[in-house]
Amino acid sequence: MRRGLLLLLAGLLLAAPLAGQARRMERYDDTFKKYSKRFFGPAFDWRLFKAQAMTESNLDSAAHSWVGARGIMQLMPATFKEIQSSNPEFLSIDDIEWNIAAGIFYDRRLWRLWRDSVDTQDHRHFMFASYNAGRIPILRAQGVARTRTLDPRLWPSIETVAPEVRGWRHQETLGYVRRITMNLGRMDARGRVVRREPPPLPGPVGTGAGAASVP
Repeated sequence: MRRGLLLLLAGLLLAAPLAGQARRMERYDDTFKKYSKRFFGPAFDWRLFKAQAMTESNLDSAAHSWVGARGIMQLMPATFKEIQSSNPEFLSIDDIEWNIAAGIFYDRRLWRLWRDSVDTQDHRHFMFASYNAGRIPILRAQGVARTRTLDPRLWPSIETVAPEVRGWRHQETLGYVRRITMNLGRMDARGRVVRREPPPLPGPVGTGAGAASVP
């Protein structure tokens, strides 16, 4: 009897932090849904942006990177200011809602830039890679892919030639894209995080460096 009570107490003690973590990971879901619907339409999978934010900051609204990126979506102040010029209601980079909204708005801009030049299945990979590194390294990688007679519209082609693109911290960007996919896989259909965090990938992620300037 006593042993059973001890086991029950131990289980409750272990469950409490897990429940708290689950609530923390879900508290911004309505905001991701709201701005995913606004900027990408109701049929788009809002969980992609939550997975991106998990990669950028682990949903930490106080996160600051070594390059100066801030907030859940790790936006650079200059990028936020440019986005704000066309969205004056986005009042502050440090406001959680506006940080998420600006990040998804920036994603939409990148999505549109890649719309006619990449494969439909890989579209999101090009968008997220550009958020991390800017478009220029990815465009250069497409050029290298063409010289190698690889299809530049496919993300695996970019992964193949990435080491040949000078000046691109490709391991960081490729790891960033893979991490987003893995974080998406941690969620159930309702966006709840139900699987453990994946192991670390090589290279730093979540620096927000790609958002330093608008292409």
